[in-house]
Amino acid sequence: MKNRASTVMHYAALCAIAVICVFPFWWTVVTALSTEGNIFAFPPTFWPKSPSLVNFEEAFRVIPFFAFFKNSVLIAAFTVFWKLVLCSMAAYPLARLRFRGRQLVFGLILATMVLPSEVNFLVNFITVTKLSLVDTYAGVILPNVVTAVAILLLKQAFEEVPQDLIDAARVDGASEWIIFTRIMLPLVAPWLATVGILTAVEAWNEYIWPSIVMSKPDEFPLSVGVLYLRGTFGSSTRVIAAGTVLTILPTLAAFLFTQRYFMRGMDGAVK
Repeated sequence: MKNRASTVMHYAALCAIAVICVFPFWWTVVTALSTEGNIFAFPPTFWPKSPSLVNFEEAFRVIPFFAFFKNSVLIAAFTVFWKLVLCSMAAYPLARLRFRGRQLVFGLILATMVLPSEVNFLVNFITVTKLSLVDTYAGVILPNVVTAVAILLLKQAFEEVPQDLIDAARVDGASEWIIFTRIMLPLVAPWLATVGILTAVEAWNEYIWPSIVMSKPDEFPLSVGVLYLRGTFGSSTRVIAAGTVLTILPTLAAFLFTQRYFMRGMDGAVK
């Protein structure tokens, strides 16, 4: 009986957490679909009143949605590609090679995790300016292609590959590059997928850094461009909510289709 009560309490807590996490998104969807009623009423409305897609049509009319969408796709795709390439190349020697200063290098990489990303904005902006990368996609992508979290996850993934497999490849005459590209990378594919998904979501939702680097509206990603709705329709919260939903839906759909790869990678990371 005691175990049953504990199970009920456990699931009740999980349901409460799920409601807290889902409610902001659901309220935004309800607001975007509603055409009547006070959206700030308390208790809040959980179902749209006089539902319609007119707010979405207005959002499409006001901003060049597909142009912003294309910019976001390009930025996210290149960020994912280069992060997987560079972070895997950094993680492999830290996990499998022995060289002087290896622990010091890894410690310095981990130390960067305690700093909020906003601390680096000034240094990154000066660097991007000196490299003449302001108002370019490269300026948005470059500061985000190497992160300590990605290196840590991939380092742990490489460490879980049996050493005997690597030794056998070396005995057969395989170089470290062959071992890395043809043996290690295929074996850690779930972790690569996890890092890729997290990076894609982060790059898609990034707002502050692109808004600092980019000044040409036709090159804005969707997360920045959708805020034109706030300036044009300052009192139309429903249209702003519709634009927000349009921004979130691509990442939500991508995660739903790739969640099994994400969970496999996270399961391996926990182990």
